[in-house]
Amino acid sequence: MTRHEIVQKLIDGGAVAVIRMSDSAKLKKVAEAIHEGGISGIEITMTTPNALKVIEELANSMGDVITLGVGSVLDSETARMAINAGAKYVVSPIFKPEIIHTAHRYGLPAMPGAFSPTEILEAHEAGADVVKVFPADVVGMAFFKAVKAPMPQLQLMPTGGVSLTNAGDWIKAGACAVGVGSALLDKKAIAAGNFAQLIENARILCDSIAKGREELKNK
Repeated sequence: MTRHEIVQKLIDGGAVAVIRMSDSAKLKKVAEAIHEGGISGIEITMTTPNALKVIEELANSMGDVITLGVGSVLDSETARMAINAGAKYVVSPIFKPEIIHTAHRYGLPAMPGAFSPTEILEAHEAGADVVKVFPADVVGMAFFKAVKAPMPQLQLMPTGGVSLTNAGDWIKAGACAVGVGSALLDKKAIAAGNFAQLIENARILCDSIAKGREELKNK
């Protein structure tokens, strides 16, 4: 897929599951459950033990059915290594132009983190395919509406503060998609090997996004 096709696929899916786990052995089962529940956008953070190896293994086993990315990227060299391991997009909690340039050099999307309207626009003008507003729970949904009003061209994705049932409200507020971590990845369910709960969580999230888009369309 081209860079723009990857972005569109993530937006069409509506959600990126942010996986940050200490037990990388269970990670594939978690990814499989989330995918079965309807979410194909999966981001493996660099804070996951052996993250590059995990990305490589997941790319080899599930790369044809999920859209796999890397998260928590803080420098261009990490972005390069993750891309070589199989990541198809690069997500960062911060805005560094060099990370965007590295992703684009490989023909892949970059999703830097930004917080203020000025920083968001700077990231967009530097080539960000989607701007990750982080931490989104600090600014809230009203912030999205306010920022999008004078700058409707922005593609914004909140991470932090997105729940299984309010994802649709973020979409209605102006998000192109949402990033979801702890709300989706029930730690107790994972520890117990209850992957059916993760499938159900993913379905609830997808339903919320679909409802939000339908309400937005009929507004």
